[in-house]
Amino acid sequence: MRVVQVTRFGGPEVLVPAEAPDPVVGQDQVVVDVAVAGITFVETQIRRGVDRWHDRPELPYVPGGMVAGRVSSVGAGVDPGWSGRRVIADTGRTGGFAEQAVVDVDGLIPVPQGLGLPEAVALHTDGSTALGLVERARVSPGEWVLIEAAAGGVGSLLVQLAQLAGARVVGAARGARKLDLIRDLGADAAVDYSEPGWTEQVRQATGGAGPDVVFDGVGGEIGRAAFEITRDGARFSMHGASSGDTTVIDHAQARRRGVTVLGIEQLFEFGPHMRRWAEQMMSEAVAGRIRPVIGQTFPLERAAEAHALIEARSAAGKTLLLL
Repeated sequence: MRVVQVTRFGGPEVLVPAEAPDPVVGQDQVVVDVAVAGITFVETQIRRGVDRWHDRPELPYVPGGMVAGRVSSVGAGVDPGWSGRRVIADTGRTGGFAEQAVVDVDGLIPVPQGLGLPEAVALHTDGSTALGLVERARVSPGEWVLIEAAAGGVGSLLVQLAQLAGARVVGAARGARKLDLIRDLGADAAVDYSEPGWTEQVRQATGGAGPDVVFDGVGGEIGRAAFEITRDGARFSMHGASSGDTTVIDHAQARRRGVTVLGIEQLFEFGPHMRRWAEQMMSEAVAGRIRPVIGQTFPLERAAEAHALIEARSAAGKTLLLL
C-alpha cells in the first residue's frame, strides 16, 4: 500500500512517499480503508524533533494520528457489525498517512449520517480540544472572549463555541484572509496580531475592560501581550505554542490580579473525554450549529506541502490529506 513516511527528523522534505505491506488485523482490531487523514501542528513539531511534550517515534515512521474511512476487515473479538461502517479512527501518534490503517476497536467512532468524512476528521481532535477548552474555562453569556489563532482548526471552532455559549468574541490572527474568515464566522471583532498596537484594538473592542477569557494558542510574545490586557478576575487558558514557546506567566502577578491560569498541561487531562466531546461536536455539526472550516486539502503524496503550509502559518482552518 501507499504510505508517506518520515525518514529522519527535520523539515517537511523528510516526508517521502513509500510502499509498505498491507496491514494485518489483530485481536480486537480493525483495518480502515483511509479516505481522509488529519494533520495537527503538533505533528509537524514531532516530525522536526523539537516537540517537548511527546516521545519521539522510532524512525522511519508513518505520521498521522487521526483518519476517517470505512472498516474493511475486523479481527477476532470485534463485532462483525463494524464491517463496512463509516468511522473516524484514532491511530495513536502514527500510522495515518497510509491507504489503510490498523486501529484498536476502542479507537473507532461512527460518523453520523449527514456528515462528511472530512468534516468528521476536522471535528475530532480539534473539535474535542475546543469543546474541552470552553468547558474548562467556563465561558458564560455576555463575556468577552479573545481567541488567538482564531482562523485555525481549533481557533475557528472556539469562535463558534464561544458564541454558542452566549459570549462576545474577538478573534486574532495574521493577515487579511484569516481576518475575513474570522468575521465570516460571526466574531464581533477581528484583529491582526502582527500589527503594532493590536492589543489596544482588543481593549477598545471590549469597551476598555479587556477580555474575560483568553484562549492562547500561540504563546510567546503574543500570548504574553494577551495576558497583560486581560481584565482582573479573568481566565487565561493555554492550549498551544505555535510561536515556538509557551506563554511565560508571572503567577504572582496573576494572583494579585485574580487571573486564573489554565496551563497547557490541562490538555493531558482531556484524553478520557475526547470521545464524548467528538460525538457532541459531530452532533452539533449535523444540527447546523457548528461549521468545521476545511481550508485546504492535499493528496497523500503531497503531505510535505501540507506540513510546510501549516508551519508557515499560511493555513486557514483545517488541513487534510484526501486519499
